[in-house]
Amino acid sequence: MDMCVRRLLLLCVFFTISVSVCSGACAEVDSDTEAVAGKPFKLGCISCKMRGEVEATATVDWHFRAHGQDEFIHIYNYDGQESNIIDERFQDRMEWHGSRKTFDLQDASVDILNVTFNDSGSYRCTFNRILSYQHYEYSTVVNKLVQLTVVAKATRGTASIVSEVMMYVTIIGLQLWLLVEMIYCYRKIAAVGEEALRASAAEYLAIASEGKDNCAGVQVAE
Repeated sequence: MDMCVRRLLLLCVFFTISVSVCSGACAEVDSDTEAVAGKPFKLGCISCKMRGEVEATATVDWHFRAHGQDEFIHIYNYDGQESNIIDERFQDRMEWHGSRKTFDLQDASVDILNVTFNDSGSYRCTFNRILSYQHYEYSTVVNKLVQLTVVAKATRGTASIVSEVMMYVTIIGLQLWLLVEMIYCYRKIAAVGEEALRASAAEYLAIASEGKDNCAGVQVAE
């Protein structure tokens, strides 16, 4: 019975940790790479710190290289407070969609509004991060690359379908595992309860038999 209680507690802790990790931890998820012309699109860019307890500040720069061009062009900057659209091609069409109300930027995603076919190309996201330790500061630079293709109509990639299927399979698997554990523990507890009832009944019969023998002995003595 104690083992079943421990298992149930471990399952509860596991699911609690899973929920907290999903909701609060930083995860580096790759950006989508296919945008639909005329619609908004989020360019994803996430860079998690290796040590979450270290204080840090960061600025973000986005560069763009269109198809047929050799060099990247600086198009956007964000410093934790203000954003600056540098390239006129993205004027009034680029908005910050990343970390907010903090200088410790880890999500540098941006939205491109009213996507055009000319937006196809390579986008480079650069984190300029300063880690603040007790006696010194350490600077790091992290680059992320996104290859964007603009299409007339949305298509669903194989990777997206597979990842969604795997997510549902994992959820169903965990639910089945929990159900099996609960059934096992219920049967275990029920068996222990039945054994306790049988032991109590045997003990009661033994006491009753002993009392009867005592009464018979008293009558003989009389």
